[in-house]
Amino acid sequence: MEENTPAQFERGTDGPKVIVVGVDGSDSSWRAAAYAAGLARRQGSKLALVYVQPVMPAGAAMGAPVVDATNEVAEELMAEIRAATERVQGTYDLRWEFHTLRGDPYSGMVQMADELTADAVVVGASESAGHRIMGSVAVRLVKAGRWPVTVVP
Repeated sequence: MEENTPAQFERGTDGPKVIVVGVDGSDSSWRAAAYAAGLARRQGSKLALVYVQPVMPAGAAMGAPVVDATNEVAEELMAEIRAATERVQGTYDLRWEFHTLRGDPYSGMVQMADELTADAVVVGASESAGHRIMGSVAVRLVKAGRWPVTVVP
């Protein structure tokens, strides 16, 4: 690195202030959330949990049931997150917020990480075989090179 090249990931503070983690209900996303929560707790950071509700292609004749199902997943995720934080209340001090939006997971994570000025992004490793062709959200986030990305197996 050249001497006058600015540190790309330095936000001007000691330690990360906002850690963004993607959750979708998969086992790997829960492990990512637990890992990110530990980081946030130890470093006094805010934890932003993000669920990106998938949008079906226009040609898919699914309609309202799909929207209802993704809303239901968001509500279930929120309930599980609340229950988990209530179990540790008083033991750990953790500031957190839950965001949900519609779109493809990669674009949604990029949007939230940018909006929240994330210092770090944490995601679970892909459990989908289809990602071998398209590339996983984790790999795409790493390639974006805008934040440090931790991929939790």
